[in-house]
Amino acid sequence: MDMGRQKKRVIIMGAGGRDFHNFNMVFRHNSDVQVIAFTAAQIPGIEEKVYPAALAGTLYPEGIPIVSEERLPDLIREHSVDQVVFSYSDISHEMVGHHASVALAAGTDFLLLGPDRTMLETDIPVVSVCAVRTGCGKSQLTRHLCDLLKNWKITTVVIRHPMAYGDLNRQRVQRFATIDDINGQKCTIEEREEYEPLIARNAVVFAGVDYREVLKQAEGENPQIILWDGGNNDFPFIRPDLEIVLLDPFRPGHGVLYHPGETNLRRAHVLVVNKVNSASPHCVERVLEIVSQTNPTAEIVETASVYQVDRPEALRNKRVLVIEDGPTLTHGEMSHGIGYLAAKELGAREIVNPKPYAQGSLRKTFALYPHIAELLPAMGYGAEQMADLAATINQTPADVILVATPVDLASLLEIKKETVRLVYEIQPLGKPRVEDVLAEFLARYSLP
Repeated sequence: MDMGRQKKRVIIMGAGGRDFHNFNMVFRHNSDVQVIAFTAAQIPGIEEKVYPAALAGTLYPEGIPIVSEERLPDLIREHSVDQVVFSYSDISHEMVGHHASVALAAGTDFLLLGPDRTMLETDIPVVSVCAVRTGCGKSQLTRHLCDLLKNWKITTVVIRHPMAYGDLNRQRVQRFATIDDINGQKCTIEEREEYEPLIARNAVVFAGVDYREVLKQAEGENPQIILWDGGNNDFPFIRPDLEIVLLDPFRPGHGVLYHPGETNLRRAHVLVVNKVNSASPHCVERVLEIVSQTNPTAEIVETASVYQVDRPEALRNKRVLVIEDGPTLTHGEMSHGIGYLAAKELGAREIVNPKPYAQGSLRKTFALYPHIAELLPAMGYGAEQMADLAATINQTPADVILVATPVDLASLLEIKKETVRLVYEIQPLGKPRVEDVLAEFLARYSLP
């Protein structure tokens, strides 16, 4: 480096996942750059932490502060920042533009890092499962692929998009093969929702913060296939050989309205239109029309999202509180999910609105996401929020609680009311099926 030239000052905007990965891939060892801070959004409790020195590397002996996104304009001015790197997902193109305008108005550059600079390489075949929005059914599809690969006796490891909500040093590389592994890592509800259903299928799941190390340890398991389980409609951290992307006909136009969901849509080899069984035909046609305009060469697969309720009779003619997946309802912007539809179909007398009874941080959640109607998002990013969730459930005057989340909340929270469990899985509709596409891909590698 020319010592007469000042280091480029950078701020990375993020939400505890893509931001850390972009830093690790592009900036960690770059002596020409000084990363001033990460700014945090979407995920409660991340701001005011520090990205630790052990992860940040020798150029950052005190680590890097993580601060609220609200401070961005002041930080740009205080530190004469040269560049703002936008590094989180599931956000509208309009909001990306607003964030860019804040940076540009302060005089700095605004940058999006692309797949070629941020994807890791491996010699093992990689199948990625991503989506255009949170809540499309990506986790259902990942579970379905795990079942197929297991039945075909193909050794597989799953690498999950990060959920770095705890001690970042301890979370550098995480390996989950048993419930004890989950308990030992003190996983949040959001983490359990992703890991537990996969572990129940005897899958080995890797996650963490430093994905170069995550990939290295996953490769050490000698898998025949790596399955990238994407999150928050981000694009993969590892270069995929088969990119599968889900679309949601309940939000038919969103595939081209959100970042980086549209990137996923345009890159996909296979596009899966899920929930065809419950969405209107008009909305399905709209999704297919958008696909034909943006990625006409992708293979199209249609699937159904189907549910099972352990005691459906318990809902009939009762006042029911429906609990749905948190991220789907919050930044995923769904007004309802499959639990709401099931409660209606199974004869609930009333869907009880929990808003008037929200406790602690749940009041803030409802204020931030006013579109949520008559449902309780399963917010549980930490012990305090889990306690607020339990208190809200117990304060709400319902006869029965319908738990429509991927993990059984009754096993994690002290719920003082009768609970009914709903689970949901993906099912093929017509041809081609997901299994047909996967089998054709595996044949290229002489598998199984």
